[in-house]
Amino acid sequence: MLSAKTLQFTPLVKSNAFTLPFQNTVPITAKFKLNTKRTCLKSSLHSLIAAETNTKDSSTSAQTRVEILSEALPFIQKFRGKTIVVKYGGAAMKSEALQASVIADIVLLSCVGIRIVFVHGGGPEINQWLAKLNIQPNFLNGLRVTDASTMEIVSMVLVGKVNKHLVALINKAGATAVGLSGIDGRILTARPSPYSSQLGFVGEIASVDPTIIRPLVDNGHIPVIASVAADVEGQSYNINADTAAGELAAALGAEKLILLTDVAGILEDREDPGSLVREIDIRGVKKMIEDGKVAGGMIPKVNCCVRSLAQGVKTTSIIDGRLKHSLLLEILTGEGAGTMITG
Repeated sequence: MLSAKTLQFTPLVKSNAFTLPFQNTVPITAKFKLNTKRTCLKSSLHSLIAAETNTKDSSTSAQTRVEILSEALPFIQKFRGKTIVVKYGGAAMKSEALQASVIADIVLLSCVGIRIVFVHGGGPEINQWLAKLNIQPNFLNGLRVTDASTMEIVSMVLVGKVNKHLVALINKAGATAVGLSGIDGRILTARPSPYSSQLGFVGEIASVDPTIIRPLVDNGHIPVIASVAADVEGQSYNINADTAAGELAAALGAEKLILLTDVAGILEDREDPGSLVREIDIRGVKKMIEDGKVAGGMIPKVNCCVRSLAQGVKTTSIIDGRLKHSLLLEILTGEGAGTMITG
């Protein structure tokens, strides 16, 4: 499933001192790239299969490997070469086991040719550092009140700590990640929230410029983007990570936007975890909001998905980040791991 690269074959290799006859000479850099891809794919598949197989029975293990790969093939073919924007946060960020699962998933997806853009927040980590500095976190309608001192901590934690930690984990797992924030290359330009007098440096997205992201994904790299942006004057703002992911997905013409959450998805009955809505269109989900079936913190997530769809993203999904390998379940199976919203 690895993308074939056109290799140039040179019959003669010349040097200043002598000429050596070589046939089918493959550039060392091309060999290195192919070997890197094979290593990436091998390590990623090993991580996935290890979680799904019974290693006590080698024959069962081998058969399961074959079945997993054969069932995933149509989905790999469907999404290969397509861009998928993943917003990472919630339980999947708090648990080391779930974090390892998410990292393994995105590395595997990247290795089979899916163009992953990884957007993250980091609320729990920010709260930990505020506590260390004896700064009390405050929230208004679910949004962090961000004064100047809090904004400084937000930037330090998201851009300097969380972002680089995720990049290191992805690189260790066999892919190549590049850490960025919305400030870099003016990926995201912010403007103050209409409620800035109450919220401080909590911003909205005024514009998106994905120019520096495109060559990264074109070359098989994984951009890891912290949800911090600056306005035209250079003032930094804390940006909602769901919103950042949605606007990036639209600007990149993404095939899919995925929001990792702490819930199963959209429920027909909020009191019944078994009433998961597997798939719904924009009209249906808007009616659920009107009927009060979608409420609270789920409303901004749904609105983020609807806005992305309206701007050309093909499908969006709100999935259960508490499930191991939820990204693979959503992308490489027909069952999914939450609710898919379509246009």
